[in-house]
Amino acid sequence: MTSSAENSPGTCLVIGASRGLGLALAEQYLERGWRVIGTVRGDGTKLEAFGAGKQGRLEIETVDITEPGQVATLRTRLNGRALDLVVVNAGVKNDDRETIADVSTEEFVRVMVTNALSPLRVIEALEALVSPGGTIAVMSSGQGSVSNNESGGYEVYRASKAALNTLMRSFAARHAGDGRTLLLLAPGWVRTEMGGPDARLSIAESIPRLVDTIEAQRGKPGLRYLDYRGQTVPW
Repeated sequence: MTSSAENSPGTCLVIGASRGLGLALAEQYLERGWRVIGTVRGDGTKLEAFGAGKQGRLEIETVDITEPGQVATLRTRLNGRALDLVVVNAGVKNDDRETIADVSTEEFVRVMVTNALSPLRVIEALEALVSPGGTIAVMSSGQGSVSNNESGGYEVYRASKAALNTLMRSFAARHAGDGRTLLLLAPGWVRTEMGGPDARLSIAESIPRLVDTIEAQRGKPGLRYLDYRGQTVPW
């Protein structure tokens, strides 16, 4: 008899899985039979509770990706592992009402380091563990689209996601010819702690379709910027 682990579609690492979209992604992959490594920065109670009874397919690691030393330690702990999918989910925002004229330097740096610099540092640290036909995905946003920005607002958050997209394009250019799939994902405006109660989509309306989109891109090399429906987002 084969074990459930042997029948698993693969191993998925979800960075930032303690709550919100990251937690929902980890839960969705566990539901679909994957082995999941989920990272948390602090409390992993919700993720741990969901993983109970999943035949030992969940591992939880603690890491703050804004701390390079912790990222390096995670890389050491995962040494020798083969990952089929890495999804980097990290995001903070400042006060929605702040413009670039209002935001403090400290707050600007906090958002940029968390949303743009740290996700790419994680990818740089872990990409060698991703199998040749695997996928590296990063949670971006439709607000990262420069050409779609015709209404303004959310200036610092928009800038951080546009920076993330640009850094990911640079990563892709440096790895031209690599057979792995690279994705920037726009999950839509989702009702989470960060998205707020007025957001248009529920987690159930976004995340399963986002996972379907990731799955549909498996085995397709190169970088794409896609929304949760699988539609291309203009750069």
